[in-house]
Parts: sequence; structure tokens; C-alpha cells
Amino acid sequence: MSTRTEQLLLLRGETLGSISAQSSTEEIFQNQTLRPILKLQNDLFVHVFINYAVKQKNVFFGLSIEKKLSYIEHVIQKDIKFRNSLKGMIIGLFTLEEYDTYIKNSSNLNKRMMNLLIERLKDNVQLLTI
Repeated sequence: MSTRTEQLLLLRGETLGSISAQSSTEEIFQNQTLRPILKLQNDLFVHVFINYAVKQKNVFFGLSIEKKLSYIEHVIQKDIKFRNSLKGMIIGLFTLEEYDTYIKNSSNLNKRMMNLLIERLKDNVQLLTI
């Protein structure tokens, strides 16, 4: 029987991005943990964002592309409840070791996490329709 850690790492796949001897701990965490989780959860994040936009009276869907990009960034930065929900979807796929690393520097890692998620949603803006 495999452990939770083994199953999570197998599910997420390989490191995304380069890691070198000069890479910071945060950069290593980003490329080994955050990017693979965000890739794995991409479809879920798209659906969650669509659901959020629908609950916000569908304003998002009538915006121009430029305003949609701005809306995505604004919502994730300003709606703390929504942002915390998104963070939970990511943190829930951490191994125990990754969680220990995360809690040591959660503020900076949260910024990286949300910036990566914002960029991912912006890249998927065409999928954000009802």
C-alpha cells in the first residue's frame, strides 16, 4: 500500500520549471509543488471561477478581454473568502513535508501561489464562459 505522499507525488507528476543550485527555497517550492498542483487542478479552478462569476451577477461575462483580465486579478486579491477557498484547494494537495515548508514562509508562498493562479486563469480566459 502506498502512502499519501507517494500517491500525491505520483498524481501531480514532475517538477515544472527549472531548479538550479542558485534557486531559492521558495523557487524550488514553487516549481516542485505549486506549479504541478496548479496544473493538476486547472479544470477545477476554471469551474470554480465560473461559478464565482455567476454568483456575482454574471458581470464578468459581459466585460472586454482586458477588463476580464483585470477582474480576475482584482477578485483574487480582494475577495479574501474566495482567495482562501482557492488556497485550500492547493494546500490540500501538499504532502506533510511540503506543508511544513509552507508554514515556515506562508506569507511569501501565498503571494507566489496567488500570482501563479492569477496568471493561469488569465491564460484560460477563453474557457471562462457559461
